[in-house]
Amino acid sequence: MDNLEIFDTTLRDGEQSPGFSMNKEEKLRLARQIEELGADIIEAGFPIASPGDLEATRVVAAEIKHARVAALARARQEDVDAALRGLEPAAKPRLHVFLATSDLHLKYKLRINREQALEQIAKMVRFGRQHCEEVEFSAEDASRTDIDYLCQIVLAAVESGATIINLPDTVGYSTPDDYAEMFRKVRARLGANPQVVLSAHCHDDLGLALANSLAAIDAGVRQIECTINGIGERAGNASLEELVVALHVRNNRYPVATRIKLEKLYPSSRLLSTITGISVPPNKAVVGANAFAHEAGIHQDGVLKHAGTYEIMTPESVGWAKNSLVLGKHSGVPARRLVLGKHSGRNAFRSRLGELGFETTDAELAECYRLAILRADQEKEITDRDLITIIHQVRRNRAPVPAGSGSAKTVS
Repeated sequence: MDNLEIFDTTLRDGEQSPGFSMNKEEKLRLARQIEELGADIIEAGFPIASPGDLEATRVVAAEIKHARVAALARARQEDVDAALRGLEPAAKPRLHVFLATSDLHLKYKLRINREQALEQIAKMVRFGRQHCEEVEFSAEDASRTDIDYLCQIVLAAVESGATIINLPDTVGYSTPDDYAEMFRKVRARLGANPQVVLSAHCHDDLGLALANSLAAIDAGVRQIECTINGIGERAGNASLEELVVALHVRNNRYPVATRIKLEKLYPSSRLLSTITGISVPPNKAVVGANAFAHEAGIHQDGVLKHAGTYEIMTPESVGWAKNSLVLGKHSGVPARRLVLGKHSGRNAFRSRLGELGFETTDAELAECYRLAILRADQEKEITDRDLITIIHQVRRNRAPVPAGSGSAKTVS
């Protein structure tokens, strides 16, 4: 089984997204977590951007010992010089040089021609390699670059000393088939350089970042650039947690392995949210609050009988708290949640009442269920407190409450 290297760019591309800026202490705290998570490469920053980013890159580079530390630089002398200064304390430095290569970017953004871009890339990669043993080159907007010219760029970068070639879908434009085909064509042109590692960096503008990353793996890519919680420019990057869990769950489909410790995924996601103050959406795969939540009665019944009926991974496997069946939003951070609401079935109510210490007869359960469903129509979710109030009311009354009396609506 091949090794797939995980290049984490949460501290660089992720930080560029609005609301996710971090100071050097926050970057260092998160960098330690990313190293513990098992990322192979940690991109610490874009040192030319500001004195603060240069200093943060140096602080991270000095601290991280096991993962390689990368610093980003445009193919410009001042950028490369700044990145090299940022990497000076690193035990395992990587210089990451990039330049846009699509005709659109060359004409309107850089205002240079193809030949000038080729010369600039070769010159800066060659200079970088003289000062850093490991150099990665990224062809920005590769997925919209003429394929023949892209191959020329890649060969020029490799001949100048780059050993990792990253071909980003910078604006999230590509589709899985197109993206994979681009890598196959580039690999074919690199036939005499099998040691060169191809890398993918996908954005999620069309919601295809993960699909494109998986397609790239199929095409022989052995480094994926991604971020915790999928943060990044615009709609974000491929999500690290989604990628590695997809590879784990579908290991029969993707014969690659990573060094990521799955049980560190949720803690890493939570740390990022704590540092930035921005929570993940509840429906976010793997780490969202609803990732292991079930409200529909059919689903709840299945999960109570065998979790595998509606879950393709366990909460514990990706770092959630110790597994328990938790119902209600006031019950603490859940691992697996059976949400009690109007879609829930009797088995879910019986299970939670039992966990709360109430063994019910069939008649008591039926009345509790009826009252709870009436309440759920008004309040969307039944909390533990609601449920306890209802079971006490049922036991006090003993006699069933007449249907339609609305008494459930007055329970508090």
